[in-house]
Amino acid sequence: MTATLTPTRSNSTGNSKDSFSLLRKDMEDLVSSFWGANTPNFLTHSMSPPLDVVESENSFQIKMDVPGLQAKDINVQVHGNTLTLSGQRQEEKETKDKTFYRMERRSGSFARTVSLPCSINESEAVAEYTNGVLTLTLPKAEGAKTKKIVVKGN
Repeated sequence: MTATLTPTRSNSTGNSKDSFSLLRKDMEDLVSSFWGANTPNFLTHSMSPPLDVVESENSFQIKMDVPGLQAKDINVQVHGNTLTLSGQRQEEKETKDKTFYRMERRSGSFARTVSLPCSINESEAVAEYTNGVLTLTLPKAEGAKTKKIVVKGN
């Protein structure tokens, strides 16, 4: 299999962000040539924050790491047993009085959808954002809670 890179393009503005965008595009083209055209763009500005889902007898607790955001930047939606978490981290704008030597922190929008094993009582759900961690407490709907049935007999 042969891969070709596109030639270097001249950048008349001298803006390093344009150079990085061109490099990103070239890398995505290279990866697509190996894995096909439907390869996800791993170098784009989308992010997928890690999360934990823990089930207890009466609720689910979800913790998701989203540092650098404000609470107003996070959207939480629950419908039945489906939880959708989304938001956006703003990109730091390059200014003329700063020189960026490295930019590894991702910016852009994210969306995570989690299917839970049972329905949630949306009216009692609680979401808190502290120190870059979103914590959700999602009580199970009354019909979804486990009920113990006593067996009568000898």
